[in-house]
Amino acid sequence: MHRLFELLFKYRPIVFEQGHFALGAPGALRAWLLGAGVVGAVAVATYTLARGKTRPVDRAVMAGLRLALLGVLVFCLLQPVLVISSVVPQQNFVGIVIDDSKSMELPDADGRPRSAFVQDALGSEQSKLIEDLSERFTLRFFRFSSSSSRIDGPSDLAYDGTHTHIGAALDAARQELSGVPLSGLILISDGADNATTPLTRDLVPLQAAGVPVFTVGVGDESVSPDIEMGRVELPRSILEGSELLVDVVVTQTGMGRRSVPLIVESDDRILAQEQVELGPDGQPVVARVPFQLDKAGPTRIRFRIPVQEGERVEQNNAREAQLQVLGEREKILYMEGEPRHELKFIRRAVEDDQNIQLVVLQRTAPGKFLRLDVDSASELVGGFPRTREELYRYRALVLGSIEASFFSHDQLQMMADFVSQRGGGLLMLGGRHAFAEGGWIGTPVEEVLPVVMEPPQDGPDEFLAEIRVAPTPAGLANAAVQLGAPPGEVAARWDSLPAVTTVNPISELRPGATELLKGTGEALAADQVVLAHQRYGRGKALALTVQDDWLWQMIPPVEDQSHETFWRQLMRWLVDGVPNEVRAAVAQEQVEQGEPTRVTAQVSDSAFIDVNDATVTARITTPSGMVEDTALTWVVQRDGEYGLDFTPSEEGEYRIDVAAERDGHVLGNDEIHLRAAPSDEEYFGAGRRTQLLERIADETGGRFYTPTTVSTLPDDISVTGAGVTLTEERDLWDMPALFLLMFMLMAAEWGYRRSKGLA
Repeated sequence: MHRLFELLFKYRPIVFEQGHFALGAPGALRAWLLGAGVVGAVAVATYTLARGKTRPVDRAVMAGLRLALLGVLVFCLLQPVLVISSVVPQQNFVGIVIDDSKSMELPDADGRPRSAFVQDALGSEQSKLIEDLSERFTLRFFRFSSSSSRIDGPSDLAYDGTHTHIGAALDAARQELSGVPLSGLILISDGADNATTPLTRDLVPLQAAGVPVFTVGVGDESVSPDIEMGRVELPRSILEGSELLVDVVVTQTGMGRRSVPLIVESDDRILAQEQVELGPDGQPVVARVPFQLDKAGPTRIRFRIPVQEGERVEQNNAREAQLQVLGEREKILYMEGEPRHELKFIRRAVEDDQNIQLVVLQRTAPGKFLRLDVDSASELVGGFPRTREELYRYRALVLGSIEASFFSHDQLQMMADFVSQRGGGLLMLGGRHAFAEGGWIGTPVEEVLPVVMEPPQDGPDEFLAEIRVAPTPAGLANAAVQLGAPPGEVAARWDSLPAVTTVNPISELRPGATELLKGTGEALAADQVVLAHQRYGRGKALALTVQDDWLWQMIPPVEDQSHETFWRQLMRWLVDGVPNEVRAAVAQEQVEQGEPTRVTAQVSDSAFIDVNDATVTARITTPSGMVEDTALTWVVQRDGEYGLDFTPSEEGEYRIDVAAERDGHVLGNDEIHLRAAPSDEEYFGAGRRTQLLERIADETGGRFYTPTTVSTLPDDISVTGAGVTLTEERDLWDMPALFLLMFMLMAAEWGYRRSKGLA
């Protein structure tokens, strides 16, 4: 299309876009031509007054054609020109920035790697593109992947980079060429940018300096046939023996809607295997895989799909993630207001769990309590904790059937702060003294709970409804609701359980809360919210609104472990992610050798108040066993945060033990792990990212090209580039389109006359 445009109008469309129209004829000539045009137009118009065998419409058509012909002739005599600025040959520089990452070695549909274009177009002085560019500009070459550097030419490229940071590479090239007249930068890449910093930040300096970027996109836009695994999200830590339910996103192109195995493994041990039904081309499907980890310590989990026959990219069939499997025994405080079966069956369900310590405080009479599974004779001897330090020793709090008026206002506020500030888990159980029936409306705890409580109805009869419980779609994706059944059988397992009762009518969730279990029954005006949760501050809050789920243990067969499994997983979820006084983290769980990363630690005291005057130390153990102690410094902008920049010097697994103390008193410690290994990110999202390359060109004033259109690049930079330029006029009067138009107008008049018998 562009060739046809250039044939008719002499110049390519970009010349018209960059130039502005002007008339080259002198002023006196313009006046004479304007007068002659008016006289000619009047003369032609007199044809419409002629009489004879012509009709008025015939005279009007012929007069119009002659007027149009006269107008085109006058336009040519006025010498129209395009005024355009073009760069001065050999007075300007152009930087050629070439992608040197591994993705450039991926094969296209023709079997040739993407890097073949670089060799063909730039690899020799005989190439047409290099010849045309060299005639106009002084060229400078740059390579880039995670970093960029100057090179002598394409022969210095290795295509072994494991990251692609396009924005940083462009800005680095701009800075190196800032002392010379720069017409623009040519970026040759597949656009597979995987930098963590926003691209916009690096484009702003280019825009401010007026440096256009001309992008050349290489590679197929869609890699087919291929299967790609999306990013897998795992928690940072999990209790030993807990069940994980992980969603894995899988996308296929050109493989067909087949079934493939998804394998989960750790240390060459298969943890789970599921069949995945692939979706239509380009549409991701979610595979849900349950598995358990029963060995404490740092664990790397690998999710992979065996390479299928014909796949173009093999390296994107697997993902790895690391998490810490904890062997600690987590303490949960269960406060119960009256003797009831629920407590007995919950304790029985978790008593064999070596990672859960359920400390029970049950009121037996006014001012008297039964304490179970306490660590010492002094623990909870005065009843429910009265200080934050005492309450914050626990990881979670369970409130049974106990009225809000039992607690002081400070204790109620403490419970809310336990979730929001300490980051603990709170679970309220159904019962005749729970929720609204227990007077919890209007207390600080009300805002924490994920359900909306309505005031109890006045009347002689208490509310009681029998309901059957079923999981919601969100519940089917939560490990606490699985009951140990395979993913496809969870709903059927819940359907097999007996009905239970509730005395707390709750049917509405708070904004942002999620319902996991719902109940239906004839006595309900609306479905009952049975189990719901929400994040609140640093922690989470749950509501379980039934009062006798122990029936799930009593009525089913003895071998049915649904009740035990439900409570073990629910308690484990309740304490999952609850922070310690010292919480350490790394910016990325995997980096490359020599790639810097950030180690941070959030430090609090026993009341979980952020501490800014602590002494924080990181003991770093390298893969070879060397140990180094390094201090973390307080990040002034954020309370309680300390940081350290760390660069791994060898490949392998690093262990980082972070400890904090103040005034000789130990505040706490944490352990994190960092892996130094080559990245495989270049193989994910391997298709050419045309939109990104077009965006870079558009926002900097450049143009986007492909290998088939790149031949016009030298001419385009000449009229759109920056640097040393001159203004020139390009004639338009001799455009073939004008002569063709005049011929068509004359032919149209003659043809019209002939058709009407006037010729």
